[in-house]
Amino acid sequence: MNPQFEKNAGIALIVFTILMTFTMVLHPAGGSFEYLLKVKMRIITTHAIALCSLPFALVGFWGLTRKLGTEYLLSVSALATMIFGLIAVMMAATVNGLVLPIFIQRYEGASPEVIESLKPLLRYNFSINNAFDYIYTAAFCLAILFWSIAIIRTRKLPVSLAYAGLVLSVIAAVIFEAGFAGHLGGFRLFVTSIVIWILLVGLLLARTRANIP
Repeated sequence: MNPQFEKNAGIALIVFTILMTFTMVLHPAGGSFEYLLKVKMRIITTHAIALCSLPFALVGFWGLTRKLGTEYLLSVSALATMIFGLIAVMMAATVNGLVLPIFIQRYEGASPEVIESLKPLLRYNFSINNAFDYIYTAAFCLAILFWSIAIIRTRKLPVSLAYAGLVLSVIAAVIFEAGFAGHLGGFRLFVTSIVIWILLVGLLLARTRANIP
């Protein structure tokens, strides 16, 4: 594998984790129609940051896959699964971060009766967003599980990272099964655990690259 690409892949994953951390910290909690109108620009900004982070994630995960070896089925399967998850993230961020604020701003100053009639549509939007949340939660967990097993088999990255990935994937799966992924608190807990693992991968890739003469 090209040393410079491995370094760049690590840097890309670090950038991805930084942008996702900003999204997690700045992401507003849900609320009333009036509250959503008030924070609509914050909603757009945070989700735009999340969308901008996705290309960095793809480059970084491709670097991880090449590091472990594209001849290994688990490594390539992990990448394919992660791409599936990143697409779900893109859809969730688009629906909740762009479609929702664009839709509700058209009804700024509307009568209480009109606002009340919009609530079923808002709940439907929330349900669509939740569906994408479940998809990327499962995809991220499965991809990290595959990569962790591949690390144990190839030993091309520290095995401790693999064991951490196994534990995190199980914890994330528990969060998912418990129904917390659809809530902001569960989203933040899930993103924090996954981001930590991805950050460690990025640092290791960048450091390994830097150690190459």
